[in-house]
Amino acid sequence: MTSGPASPLSRTELRRYSRQLLVPEWLDAGAQERLRAAAVLVVGAGGLGGPVILQLAGAGVGRLVIADGDTVDLSNLHRQTQFGVGDVGRPKAEVVAARAQALNPFVQVEAAPWLDEANADALVGGVDLVVDATDNFGARYAIADACGRAGREWVWGAASGSSGLVSVFGPDLGLRDVFPDPGGAESCDEAGVLGPLPNVVGSVMALEALKVLGGVGEALRGRLWTFDALTGRVRVLRLREG
Repeated sequence: MTSGPASPLSRTELRRYSRQLLVPEWLDAGAQERLRAAAVLVVGAGGLGGPVILQLAGAGVGRLVIADGDTVDLSNLHRQTQFGVGDVGRPKAEVVAARAQALNPFVQVEAAPWLDEANADALVGGVDLVVDATDNFGARYAIADACGRAGREWVWGAASGSSGLVSVFGPDLGLRDVFPDPGGAESCDEAGVLGPLPNVVGSVMALEALKVLGGVGEALRGRLWTFDALTGRVRVLRLREG
């Protein structure tokens, strides 16, 4: 995890990240150096994970660990635009890891085995932040439990049908506190999803990760961002006081 003083950005890095360094809050907070020193685990490399991974790589996170056990299917391509027809049948984590590495050689990118209860503690314990970008409910609760044990924050998001949700959970308020049981929640395979929606939600998740890692703005801690794609309505609901 992050430790020690951050070294100055190189001339090439300054050029690469010049547009986000023009944002005063980002520059004044020394956020780029903190981002470069951070390690992030993204669980899920599909509809949500694709935009999260590529945008975090582009923004300059130091190390990205991508956990996904699926292969690319033709039905993924309408929304998972990080893949092409030639990727069908290939492991998602390996394909996205290669794309992220090609996008930014300053980022250390690695594919990891699928996260489950057996390896969750090891994967979570080796990073500074976790992004839950999967629609697998077993993995979601394994992430929540492992982050709780490790005292880690994690960015959580969901997209199904025409609705999207994002929040930032932590030791004081986690997934089990807000959604104790998935109940009748459906995955994209069951409920379908409008193609652009996961990209919108994934982009919001990437922004939340940047805010948490860079120490800028107001992350969605204790709040739930909701988006209705059919009406364009966005609401932010408070999950607790404080």
